[in-house]
Amino acid sequence: MSIKIIADSACDLTEEMRRKMGIELVPLTLRLEDKEFVDDENLDVHAYIKAMNDCKTAPKTSCPSVQDFMDRYKDAENIFCVTISSKLSGTYNSAIQAKNAMIDEASDRFIHVFDSMSACIGETLVSLKVYENTMNNLKNIEVVDKVSNYIKEMKTFFLLESLEHLAKAGRINPLIAKAANMLSIKPVMRALDGDIRLVEKVRGYERAFNRLVAIIGEEGTDLEEKVLGISHCNCLDRALRLKAQIMKKYNFKDIILVETAGLGSTYMDDGGLVIAF
Repeated sequence: MSIKIIADSACDLTEEMRRKMGIELVPLTLRLEDKEFVDDENLDVHAYIKAMNDCKTAPKTSCPSVQDFMDRYKDAENIFCVTISSKLSGTYNSAIQAKNAMIDEASDRFIHVFDSMSACIGETLVSLKVYENTMNNLKNIEVVDKVSNYIKEMKTFFLLESLEHLAKAGRINPLIAKAANMLSIKPVMRALDGDIRLVEKVRGYERAFNRLVAIIGEEGTDLEEKVLGISHCNCLDRALRLKAQIMKKYNFKDIILVETAGLGSTYMDDGGLVIAF
C-alpha cells in the first residue's frame, strides 16, 4: 500500500533528504509589514532574513489552511504527517481537522498526525524517524507507537544571537533586550512540553556556545544510539564548528546539519542555532 510522509515548512531539510524521503512540505505564510512570503522551495531565505532584520516590526506567520492539508492527503492510502509544536502554531490543528474531514469521506484510509512538540531540526528528526520506521515495513500502529515515544524522549535546545528579535515580537521587555545586548548576554533556550523556555542567560557568545555543548552531556543518554541534528540560521561556519566540537566530545551514531528555511529563520533570527537529539 502507498505511504506518504508530510510535514510543514518548519521541518528543515536538505534537498537530498527531501528526495530520499519523498516528503512533501506544506508551507506556512510569513509576513513582514505589508510584504507576504510563502515558505516554500522558491523562497530566497537569505533575502528574507535581510528583509526581516531591516523590518522595524515583528514578523508574523500564518499556518496552512485545512484545505492545504486535505489537498495533500488525497493521493496515498497511508499518511503520516508531522507538524511544528501545537503550542507554537495552529498548523497541527489544521492538519487534524483535515484528517477528520478525510476520514469521514473514506474511513478505510489511515492518517496520523504527529505533534513534534518541537520545531526546526526537532521536527526534521521526527520526520526522519517516521521514514526510518516505514522503511522497516512496520505496521502503521507500530510506527505511531515508536515515533510517539521518540517525540517524548527527544530534546531540543536553541542558542540565539540576541534578544532583539524576541523583544520585537513582544515576548520580552525591549529595555531588557537592549541591556542584555549591551552586556553581550546570549540566551540558551529549549523546547519543553512543546513550548520554548529560557534555560540560561550566558554572558559572551563563546561561553554560551560551550554551554550548549555541555548541556548535551547533562541531558542526553545512550548517545551512541542516537542521531543529533543541527539547524543554523545563516551561520554555516558556526554550525560546522558546533558539529566538530560535539564530535570531539560525544559519540553520536550520526550528526546531520541543515539550514533553516523561512519559518525556522523567523523563530531563530540571523545567527541562531538549534540542536535536537
